[in-house]
Amino acid sequence: MAEAHQAVAFQFTVTPEGIDLQLSHQALTEIYLSGLRSWKKKLIRLKNGVITGVYPASPSSWLFVVIAILATMYMRSDPSMGLIAKIQDQSLSAQCQTVVSAVLFSTLLWFSLIFTMRMCLKQLLSYHHWMFEQRGKMSNTTKVWVALVRIFSGRQPLLYSYQGSLPNQPVPAVKDTVKRYLESVRPLMTPDEFERMTSLATQFESSLGNRLQWYLKLKALWASNYVSDWWEEYIYLRGRSPIMVNSNYYGMDFLYVTPTPIQAARAGNTLHAFLMYRRKLNREELKPVSSTTSTVIPLCAAQCERMFNTTRTPGEETDTVQHWQDSDYVAVYHRGRYFRLRMYSSSRPLSPREIESQLQRILDDPSPPSLGEEKLGALTAGDRIPWAKARKEYFSLGVNKRSLDCIEKAAFFVTLDDDEQGMMGEDPAASLDRYAKSLLHGKCYDRWFDKSFSVVIYKNGKIGLNAEHSWADAPVVCLWKLGYNEEGHCKGEVDASLPRPQRLSWDITPECQEQISQSLAVAQALADDVDFHVFSFRDFGKGRIKKCRISPDAYIQLALQLAYYRDRGMFCLTYEASMTRLFREGRTETVRSCSNESCAFIKALEGGEGVEVCRRLLRQASEKHQNLYKHAMTGAGIDRHLFCLYVVSKYLGVDSPFLKEVLSEPWHLSTSQTPVQQVELFDMVNHPEYISCGGGFGPVADDGYGVSYIIMGENMMNFHISCKHSCPQTSSHKYGGQIRQALLDMLQLLCPDQREPSRTDQSQTKKDL
Repeated sequence: MAEAHQAVAFQFTVTPEGIDLQLSHQALTEIYLSGLRSWKKKLIRLKNGVITGVYPASPSSWLFVVIAILATMYMRSDPSMGLIAKIQDQSLSAQCQTVVSAVLFSTLLWFSLIFTMRMCLKQLLSYHHWMFEQRGKMSNTTKVWVALVRIFSGRQPLLYSYQGSLPNQPVPAVKDTVKRYLESVRPLMTPDEFERMTSLATQFESSLGNRLQWYLKLKALWASNYVSDWWEEYIYLRGRSPIMVNSNYYGMDFLYVTPTPIQAARAGNTLHAFLMYRRKLNREELKPVSSTTSTVIPLCAAQCERMFNTTRTPGEETDTVQHWQDSDYVAVYHRGRYFRLRMYSSSRPLSPREIESQLQRILDDPSPPSLGEEKLGALTAGDRIPWAKARKEYFSLGVNKRSLDCIEKAAFFVTLDDDEQGMMGEDPAASLDRYAKSLLHGKCYDRWFDKSFSVVIYKNGKIGLNAEHSWADAPVVCLWKLGYNEEGHCKGEVDASLPRPQRLSWDITPECQEQISQSLAVAQALADDVDFHVFSFRDFGKGRIKKCRISPDAYIQLALQLAYYRDRGMFCLTYEASMTRLFREGRTETVRSCSNESCAFIKALEGGEGVEVCRRLLRQASEKHQNLYKHAMTGAGIDRHLFCLYVVSKYLGVDSPFLKEVLSEPWHLSTSQTPVQQVELFDMVNHPEYISCGGGFGPVADDGYGVSYIIMGENMMNFHISCKHSCPQTSSHKYGGQIRQALLDMLQLLCPDQREPSRTDQSQTKKDL
């Protein structure tokens, strides 16, 4: 292939006169500049490693300590109390002995101060009482704490500066976890069932629980986080079912705006934005992530490390997550062909216009896919064991290995989709449902589901993400609005000498094609079974809810439970994801949203109790939910502790009827709030059109619902609902209608003067119901 020859640095031929050596100066220059870029990155990492390693002090503070010690010695004072004299080297002159020993002592003193400051900051960040205080009423203790955190936090921290100062996630007491668990399941069980479960729990707490807890505390002393590595391995990587739908999640584009209808142009700006984000990430130029409730409290940024250049590699027993330090290209899929697109020319990144030009070359390429290439991606969508065996048998040697390595080591994966998606057409609601399903699973072979994330660019300029879940939870990815010219193309010029994107080659045997077909059949059946509904609720938003003096998240959670009760006539175990990134390497914890208080409120409302009674119970349920959420964030949750106790029991080879039953309970309602990442990028008050519809995920239980929601601005909430067609008791549209009605009914209860819903909302609710 022509593009392959351009990468050769030299050529030679043997002639009767000897060897004729022909050097390619362009290729040699490319090699030199590429190496120079690599060394620059290594030096930046080294510099950032030094700055982060001495944080909250700065490298320049070492010189200040040395000068201060030398100054005190010049004034004939010994701040070391005799230590300087003891470390003097007799082989040097007297003056050199004094200077060298003073520098050594100063260095030791400097490291001691750094260690002390870091330990103080770690202890300060272990204080979480501020989270349980009433909003707007900060205690004097918390005020002093905030001031001390600011003092010990240093100045201008890098992205990972706080990592060494974050506290370890605490291990709750067994009795506290068991007590909270029994409280969470009380409204879901009959008296006989609850009595039996209480007996199992009491027996576990008094016998096996203490033994398992001892091992868990030992791990907590040794490991950075006693949960995260087991959670990643046993919940994600050891799963043998397809990760498509079951694990991967998606994120949508702007809801109302498509910056350009030109596919290659939108892709050019998008890919360049990701490239610039990765550059800032590698240089640690991004601000440390802070808690949404306070700009003082840092959150763990460890998940950012594996955002790019990462893939999930299948294995027969367990998968592995592989991460490479750098990658200067992306893998692109279009009409059944795979391409390698370099994102750098010499040592500089390609401009958006240049990326657009390269992608347009791919779009204009008329070559057909090779035999078996078109649906190759289905291997990543099907069951993991067949994919692991096929990878070992058909992709471990030769051209297949080289092409597979190219995809897996790419910065990320890109799909140039031939479909048009987004809110469009005569039925915008249905188009959003199709948009969600397309991002979640596509055609089951046109995404590479193993990559950390795949960027999907549709024919009409809409974009979206499909992300693999094991390496991180809902990554923070910022996309800059880079702009387009009047024709809708990216701004800038194009270097005409850029080599064409490299087409990847494959040699797919008939046996491998058969395995691809089998994996595609499994994935297609799973995708066809997904019932998805996406809708925007615009009657009111968090602004109106806050005026009623209630938490927006608690309000929505109660509405979801009320809607489920009306839909199914029963309560269910409800999962809400909460982050634990206040701790080092923290990921998530479960908030068991269905509580005694929430059930009491719903029963009273549906039973026709008086308005005042229902309103009081609603507020009690809201306060209970907030308390559960705060406990989960501060390491006092239930499920991660029970999960780790169960893992320890398996390692020890002992059975626990209590843990076995707890871990087998199905989550019929799995929910998650998508954080808003656009607040600093767009003025949502003056430009409300620049809002995302958020993202979603597939159903967790075969007979349950998966609900993702995002609170946009003050007057809008978007919901993503998934379930399975194969379950006759579930319907995403019907449940969506119940959610709409529950939101309106609860506001009417809290604020009777709230206006009636619009005719559009009423008709949509009746249609869904």
